Amino acid sequence: AVCFFTHSVHRLRSLPHTTQVVLAVTMKFNPRVSSSRRKARKAHFTADSTSRAKIMSAPLSKELRAKYNVRSMPIRKDDEVTVVRGYYKSREGKVMQVYRRKYVVHIERVTTDKQNGAPVQVGIHPSNVVITRLKLNKDRKAILARKDRSSNKDKVSQAEADASLNDTTLD
Repeated sequence: AVCFFTHSVHRLRSLPHTTQVVLAVTMKFNPRVSSSRRKARKAHFTADSTSRAKIMSAPLSKELRAKYNVRSMPIRKDDEVTVVRGYYKSREGKVMQVYRRKYVVHIERVTTDKQNGAPVQVGIHPSNVVITRLKLNKDRKAILARKDRSSNKDKVSQAEADASLNDTTLD
């Protein structure tokens, strides 16, 4: 029998003597980035507001993905979203607040009632929603243009086509 372990060398003592152990070593792509769970959690929970804004990205709907050739965007107030996971699945609404400190978004019509009957917003993590309509401004249009997967190829081919046209017109 062959067993694969990555880090659990201390389990070797509990295996039968007839078992052959093969240690699988995984290489990191970037040696400057730690793979320590402790450091990753510390970085996540002590991140500044701008880092949290990027972490709080949500996937785009299939229609928006086809239109902009972008998979996900940082979520913002006034985006329209659909909840796709959890108790509030299939609820739609506009983002009322992006609560970066708690890593949640508040969506209209996603509420619960307190003991005294007052409604209170329920926080939904951005990974559990899909953006169905983007609130576009100049900055977000720039982000979409930068993240556009097809435009990079089109820009290069367009630049080559323009260069070849200019070369032919000069002759």
